[in-house]
Amino acid sequence: MSKQFASAGDMTEKTISFSEIGRDLWAFTAEGDPNSGVIIGDDSVMVIEAQATPRLARKVIEEIRKVTDKPISHLVLTHYHAVRVLGASAYGAPQVIMSDITRSMVAERGAEDWASEFGRFPRLFQGHEEIPGLTWPTTTFSERMTVWLGKRRVDIMHLGRAHTAGDAVVHVPDANVMFTGDIVEYHSACYCGDGHFQDWPRTLEAIRAYEPDAIAPGRGGALVGEAMVHAAIEATKDFVTSTWKPAAAVAYRGGTLKQAWDACRAACDPKFRDYAIYEHCLPFNVARAHDEALGIETPRIWTAERDRQMWDALHG
Repeated sequence: MSKQFASAGDMTEKTISFSEIGRDLWAFTAEGDPNSGVIIGDDSVMVIEAQATPRLARKVIEEIRKVTDKPISHLVLTHYHAVRVLGASAYGAPQVIMSDITRSMVAERGAEDWASEFGRFPRLFQGHEEIPGLTWPTTTFSERMTVWLGKRRVDIMHLGRAHTAGDAVVHVPDANVMFTGDIVEYHSACYCGDGHFQDWPRTLEAIRAYEPDAIAPGRGGALVGEAMVHAAIEATKDFVTSTWKPAAAVAYRGGTLKQAWDACRAACDPKFRDYAIYEHCLPFNVARAHDEALGIETPRIWTAERDRQMWDALHG
């Protein structure tokens, strides 16, 4: 019998944590569900990652209102995936910021990604009826931009390709805290279906070069202190390379996607089987690694139909 598709069967509500990881810097986490970040400035608030629906976004806002009544002025979206961006309308932020590349990816594949992710993870789309449409930025940047929240400086940067081609990271220099989106994960599988395997380790090293005192990752608990930051970066790099190397080796010798899948399972299962959303991510990761090794530079667009075809081919 075919394995249940992606996370369609995961309907268990997760416990929310809201942790201060630096002065007036907060990480909203939920046991492997998508995280959000909060930066409180002198007179307003910046939120990083919107959640998948306005209903879920209001859970973030509820936590923010426990620590400040300052208005939310900026929303930063680190990449285009539906579970990160479609709750944006709930914040009412005058400024919505993405990289130029991410905006182009919304235009190119945003609608297909919405349908795809809705099928993969229905629990994360609670209240989807409220979503007004695709989320578009008011402001974009190429390599970096700086936002001042009063006297508090926030740098928003594209350090390289990793989880997607347009990933942004957010750095708060006065506390040396970074919000990395899905470039860094903690005890959660990396979703690599739209990723760039050969670039990802270099982008992780660009993050490490800042020697951050804390990181709010894309999924998993907040990372406070040099030891946790280092461990999470190393584990993320290990996950990415442990998927890439066996899949690429199969592709280079002309092997099939199913053979790449078997090779990746042999390499990854012993180390990562207990990571959040591992079984969900691995088929998409293997498909992308196999493609990249065959020279397909731009990740192919995932549609709801393609999702099922790939899943059935590997699990049927």
